[in-house]
Amino acid sequence: MDKEIGNLNHYIDYLREIKKFSAHTLKAYAIDIRQFSAYFSEQRLAVSKNNIRDYIAHLYLKSKNKATVARKIYAIKSFYAYLVKTGIQAHNPFDGIGTPKLDKKIPQILTEKEMQEFLDALPEENFLQLRNKALFELLYATGLRISELTGLRADDIHFAERLVRVMGKGKKERIVPFHEQAAAVMARYMERQRAEYPGPSDRVFVNSRGGSLSQRSVERILKQVYQNLTRSRKHVHPHLLRHSFATHLLQRGANLRVIQELLGHANLATTEKYTTLNFADLLNTYKKFHPRSHS
Repeated sequence: MDKEIGNLNHYIDYLREIKKFSAHTLKAYAIDIRQFSAYFSEQRLAVSKNNIRDYIAHLYLKSKNKATVARKIYAIKSFYAYLVKTGIQAHNPFDGIGTPKLDKKIPQILTEKEMQEFLDALPEENFLQLRNKALFELLYATGLRISELTGLRADDIHFAERLVRVMGKGKKERIVPFHEQAAAVMARYMERQRAEYPGPSDRVFVNSRGGSLSQRSVERILKQVYQNLTRSRKHVHPHLLRHSFATHLLQRGANLRVIQELLGHANLATTEKYTTLNFADLLNTYKKFHPRSHS
């Protein structure tokens, strides 16, 4: 049992440090793997393909949710793949075990009009309002992941070129442009931030005490601010702004490969079938197609 716990802890550390998974995802993976281990331990079953299929049937009966079952299978299968990769285990018992085919869902987005009206309505009468305005302008300007946004440091922002350096999943660095409107708001915010909190923290986005702004706080703030300004009941979250960023560029005719490069899509970034983008083309496409880059 101690060995199993140690293996799981090492795997979660790997996902946190190398894969840069969010705390929410790490918690879900740990629960899924522990539940799997507990089931086989309590039933005194070997981890074989037939028993795994029985376990999957058990999950279906329990949750009746394809997405939940698929996530659990993926989490456990990935854990065993890690054990094989690190030499702890000889083979992955999940090899050949498929995951349920999910119905394709179109990501929810804000329309261009909704997005523009929301950003234009954001006040900046005090420091926290200015921070929120800068936060959401930059999020929509760049399509960053929430973890990338909250992890930004002052020297990651290059105002002269209007570029932000991002450390994405798997510690892969990419450069993402942002438009002039976002740059102006960011400049006002960062000047105010240095005056309000001259301490040692070099995080770009800070909380009311000057400490690092958490991902959960951004989620809460966005939901609250959007509802207060628009009186809408639409469920708005940071990833929705990332979806909106990508969709609006695509709707305006941007090349899909450019969008994938901007988003830092891990799978596509590492496949050889996609040619390396010319960075000048990436910048030109961004300036041409981002709704707020020339308004």
